[in-house]
Amino acid sequence: MSKDLSDSANRKKLKKSSFALPEQEKYPIPDIEHARNALARVAQHGSAAEKKQVRAAVEKKYPSLKKDD
Repeated sequence: MSKDLSDSANRKKLKKSSFALPEQEKYPIPDIEHARNALARVAQHGSAAEKKQVRAAVEKKYPSLKKDD
């Protein structure tokens, strides 16, 4: 996909399920590149609860990004 999702028109085209936090439409994860970016952004700016939610959403949609503990 690699769309510029900073453009509001492109973000509005995404389904709610394409966001790690769909109720707030934050951290878009329509493809694996955006999922990696969402993990990086939430690590920088997210609360502990948001980090947990984003990690869970990314791992559910992209099991290959599952973090080994």
